[in-house]
Amino acid sequence: MADAYPRSMRESIGRVEATRPERMEVEPQRLSLEERREVLDSFHPDYKEGGKRKLLVGPSRGEFVPHEMADLLEAYPLIDPDQVDLGQVDHEVDVLIIGGGGAGTVAALSAHEAGIPADRILITTKLRHGDSNSMMAQGGIQAADKEHDSPPIHYLDVLGGGHFGNDPQLVRALVNDAPEVIRWHEKLGVMYDKDTDGRMLTIHGGGTSRKRMHSAKDYTGLEIMRVVRDEALSRGIRCLEFCPTVELIRDDQGQVCGAVLWNLETEEYTVVRAKATVLATGGWGRLHIQGFPTSNHYGATADGLVLAYRAGAGLRDLDSVQYHPTGAAFPEQIVGLLITEKVRGMGAQPLNVDGALFVHPLEPRDVESGAFIRECSSPEQGGRGNGVVTPTGMVGIWLDTPMVDIIHGPGTFKRELSAIWRMYARFDIDPATDPVLTYPTLHYQNGGVVIDATGATAVPGLFAGGEVSGGIHGKNRLMGNSLLDFNVFGRRAGIAAAEWARQAKPGRPTLEHAANYAQELQGAGVDRERKAPSVLPEYRGERTLARMVDLI
Repeated sequence: MADAYPRSMRESIGRVEATRPERMEVEPQRLSLEERREVLDSFHPDYKEGGKRKLLVGPSRGEFVPHEMADLLEAYPLIDPDQVDLGQVDHEVDVLIIGGGGAGTVAALSAHEAGIPADRILITTKLRHGDSNSMMAQGGIQAADKEHDSPPIHYLDVLGGGHFGNDPQLVRALVNDAPEVIRWHEKLGVMYDKDTDGRMLTIHGGGTSRKRMHSAKDYTGLEIMRVVRDEALSRGIRCLEFCPTVELIRDDQGQVCGAVLWNLETEEYTVVRAKATVLATGGWGRLHIQGFPTSNHYGATADGLVLAYRAGAGLRDLDSVQYHPTGAAFPEQIVGLLITEKVRGMGAQPLNVDGALFVHPLEPRDVESGAFIRECSSPEQGGRGNGVVTPTGMVGIWLDTPMVDIIHGPGTFKRELSAIWRMYARFDIDPATDPVLTYPTLHYQNGGVVIDATGATAVPGLFAGGEVSGGIHGKNRLMGNSLLDFNVFGRRAGIAAAEWARQAKPGRPTLEHAANYAQELQGAGVDRERKAPSVLPEYRGERTLARMVDLI
């Protein structure tokens, strides 16, 4: 069988193997705070000039956001408000949940547990129920539920990882609810990894000071979604699939009281009236910020940000983007797909073309990504020029995956990291034998819609949870806090929505806010051809992506 790696890469692998015995005897050193700041300022894409602009309109006018996001926020509604008959209601419910991923499903279960009948709850999603970043999350979920740890320690890790840009109230809710989330999952039937005595196994994540990462092999998100989705179905909670939301409905009192959906199959709109609405639409990976490949699912196009913003909700921290340091960089068919941080948590080290360890494996993700880009960048660009070059000209960093089996015993990688093992086995690469090539990939939307600790936005009747919301992670998210985030704030938003629905008295429904927003755009001189939400990504013509290379 032919070698999956070309000769030049195989020669570099030889140097990786030669340095391995020495590296295994030396404890990697953390970067100082000054060194971390230098890496971020010089090499992280968030700090690249020209990548963002100030918003011209809306409640967060003047805030810097990536051009790709600004183009959607500064865009006209997809539908003409004058052509939608809000009097013809297709569904009337107490709680409408927009988004069928982790946050949306947990919100539905929580609203039900808070007393809303199942037939008065409706989930609507643009793809299938469960198609989401939640389903794709691999590495684990953080929770300080062991004797060596505590929520206050977790709290400090989250603040430090977010460069102290987080909302402290939201962080407090995140870490305090975490142990209960794990107990709730156990009750529902989530199968976390345990030792022979039935004790939860936990490992480190980047930027964590304690081992608090709970996982289900490297299928953690899939396992959680398997359980919560089945629970929602068994309770009789309805889900409209292939029906993205294209506009929120507000009443004459300013409350959100439902939404207009678009059926992707029939190309007809649907009107849903609701006493409370939960936004759980996920993130923006498919916008390919600054041209980066992404680990995100097909529907991650920032629809919820657009809808909430037009309805009057503020946004925060969208100037910050999370690039996961270890996206696949070879072979080209899987470029951008995620190699979970759990691999580094189990001992794999990032190495340059000479097999040298140039950064601690578990720095916070933004620092780790910046260090990868610095190592791959040319000296003319201030970098070190030590990346591994593929036959197509891509540049990457080795992840020394064989160390997992060396440290933990033969067969560990295939057993504990089977999703990654299978991803490479298709291309005749065995990560337990050979290292794999990586480069940062667009992974997470750090910011989002402004919420309080209950999940409420500034717009009455509108709640949000999961990746669409902002403030929890500040300027950088730590591994394992995304699965925790959607459980904590999906749950809180569902409970708060149920409480709101019990006392809400919606008035006359209107789309005046959309018409008013269009007038504001017109006054700012925005091109009328620009429409949003985008619903699905565009990959024809100039939008065809292979790999971001102009940073290096």
